[in-house]
Amino acid sequence: MSIERVEIIVNPQAGKNKLHKQMEQILLTLEHHFLQVNVYESREQGDVARRLENVANDVDLIIGAGGDGTIYELINALAPMEKRPALGIIPGGTCNDFSRALGISQSPLIAVEQICKQQFRKIDVGKCVYQYFLNFWGIGLITEVSTNIDPKIKESFGRLSYYLSAFQTVNEEESFRLQLESKECAYEGEAAMVLIGNGPFTGGIRAFFPGSDIEDGKLEVLVVESKQLHSFWDILRAKVMNDVPNKEGILYFQTEEVSIKAFPQRTIDCDGERVFRTPSTISVLPGHIHVAVGDYPIN
Repeated sequence: MSIERVEIIVNPQAGKNKLHKQMEQILLTLEHHFLQVNVYESREQGDVARRLENVANDVDLIIGAGGDGTIYELINALAPMEKRPALGIIPGGTCNDFSRALGISQSPLIAVEQICKQQFRKIDVGKCVYQYFLNFWGIGLITEVSTNIDPKIKESFGRLSYYLSAFQTVNEEESFRLQLESKECAYEGEAAMVLIGNGPFTGGIRAFFPGSDIEDGKLEVLVVESKQLHSFWDILRAKVMNDVPNKEGILYFQTEEVSIKAFPQRTIDCDGERVFRTPSTISVLPGHIHVAVGDYPIN
């Protein structure tokens, strides 16, 4: 790929303004490697999509500088386009899950150096009815965990806040009736959580799909039955899913597409954004976007 024109879209509030403080050095680095560099600061929800629509045909590389919310906005604007510039990520949030999957440093100044090396891979993107995702799609306990995080605790404890919330939530979540269908598997019964993964990181660690491959054209599906709620905590605490067992109360498989219905309807958590509700059909778009990688593949 020939990269000359670069647009960096920044969330200046991310990471307690850390990115804002480092932006001068980030821009100097980019300008040293690329012919044309422009910076745009997002101020409100929707800014990222509007900006990308205006510049996508005129740039070779879009760099998202912010947290997972910024990258979610960016991928949802970028994925539907017929002509898609390459994507780079400078992490600036709490977990920065997909940047970790790409082997991108969590130091913004090192991350921009990695992007400037112009090592690109074609990675998979998840798609559901209304949204695109890079990391995960989930309902049930995973949604409740992220919903129940106290913003003050998140500010103080960062990634640990997700697991403090999980500890508080795991005994409170009510089960629901699940209907799941795919070519590989069908399930109907009680469930506490459904998690569909593309990337290996959730909440900053390889909690559920540590061996997930973002280039294999597959999604990974995990169902935890209600009577096995303690299994959720065991998985999270011990990270035992390297050799994912289909033991009692846990269902795991890989697929290209899966349909989900829940009774009653459940709120969907899609890369941390909770907007839509079930039912939904979730599929993978293989090799859909060129992304700058760092120390990749990750070990």
